[in-house]
Amino acid sequence: MLVHQLMYQGTENQVAFFGGHQTITYGKMQEQVMLYRNFFYQKGVRSGENVGLFAKNSIEFVYSYLAITSLGAVVVPLNFQLVAREVAFIVVNSKMKTLVTMGHMELADELRSYGCEQELQQLVIADFSSQLPQMNIPEAAIPVAEDPHAVCTIIYTSGTTGHPKGAMLTHDNLISDAKAFSERMPITPEDHILCVLPMYHAFAWTCAVLVPLLNGASITILEAFTREVISVIRDTGITVVFGIPTMYKLFAVWGTAIDFQNVRLYVSGGSSLPQEVYQQFSRKSGKAIVEGYGLSEASPVVTVSSPDRIKIGSIGSPLPGLEVHVMAEDGRIMGTGEIGELVVRGPIVMVGYLDRPEETAQALRNGWLHTGDLAYQDADGDFYIVDRLKDMIITSGENVYPREIEELLYAFPNVLEASVVGVPDKLRGSAGCAYIVMAEGHELDKKAVKEYLQANLAIYKIPREFVQVSSLPKNSTGKVLKRLLQEKAGNLKGNAV
Repeated sequence: MLVHQLMYQGTENQVAFFGGHQTITYGKMQEQVMLYRNFFYQKGVRSGENVGLFAKNSIEFVYSYLAITSLGAVVVPLNFQLVAREVAFIVVNSKMKTLVTMGHMELADELRSYGCEQELQQLVIADFSSQLPQMNIPEAAIPVAEDPHAVCTIIYTSGTTGHPKGAMLTHDNLISDAKAFSERMPITPEDHILCVLPMYHAFAWTCAVLVPLLNGASITILEAFTREVISVIRDTGITVVFGIPTMYKLFAVWGTAIDFQNVRLYVSGGSSLPQEVYQQFSRKSGKAIVEGYGLSEASPVVTVSSPDRIKIGSIGSPLPGLEVHVMAEDGRIMGTGEIGELVVRGPIVMVGYLDRPEETAQALRNGWLHTGDLAYQDADGDFYIVDRLKDMIITSGENVYPREIEELLYAFPNVLEASVVGVPDKLRGSAGCAYIVMAEGHELDKKAVKEYLQANLAIYKIPREFVQVSSLPKNSTGKVLKRLLQEKAGNLKGNAV
């Protein structure tokens, strides 16, 4: 099966999408995708080309994506928060000729700065979408693409260091992940899934779009996460919610038990779910959250807890058909409770990074995708993320895992968010710096926080500095951009406690 063939999984009159004051059946979706397909072909889109898709969540995003892949072309979804310079890099790096966009972008100067003189064709959704039924465009002259091992999409990583890398995923990668997820977390045609996470991200696309389409379910599309999401969940019959930790933190603040009572499944991903956030949401809603783990290079879901066997803090067990282990630097598989790097092997793993052979070789070694995340496995086979390998702090020869400290900080009174990063230390090599967001009207008592941590942690784990900030820098999935915090920490003076 190929990604665009998912539009045929639901019955013709079954509702596929709610959103934008529209109700779209599977039959209507099929008609619209073919109109988009013919239009794109007329505009020169051909098999094997990389085609950009720069749009917010919408039914038109889905039409465009499926139409592009049906032509055998490759979708390059772009984060709509990117500025012209960042978009231009991806255009040049992917050798993009066509960009399907929600609004025309002024990119000529930025493209020239990268040495690109070729004109980029921009197809503006608002300009052509409503006109397609009247255009009488002939059918595309080539058959619908049929190679499941062809690259379907190139997802550019968030670029925490340097320029982002384009992870190449095949149709088989994405379909395999959607099927495996559906085995662990059955979705039926009666389900109604909320898609509010950004579709350009692998988590939303696979879980909140491909999984429901695979199972003939319905999707409510929201353009952005606002307080109004609460009323949508309460009033529209949503049964499955995919979210990130920040969402569940705000749900616990904004919502009531009545708002959440009709949802049968809450899933969290994108970044680690703090135990305190889980408990706050559970106390407010009376519901559990199923936590999973993944990364763009794995389509993205690797592990997820079973709804009937949730362990707070665990990312669950591998999806069916995957091999997942904790590995030492020398390639040895670690035993129960031992910390090492999480590695995965199976049909969901990317082909590699576009035109980045060295980075590909580093990520894909001996058939294993090295995730860069430190983890351990318990006796039941469930996994726990300890931290990012690159975020680990080595202080006086001891390994310090920021997440352990952050979990404690989240439980401190009136702390909304916390992030710990490593900073250079002349005596210890590295030390911790804690950035803390306090609830409105509260000030950080550095002495009290330090005493609290000293009662719960070995002394070498205590951060050297504590800094109150109004917010933490994050990417689109709520993952804290620690590189930016480290840069900020390097400029700190006089903040030591």
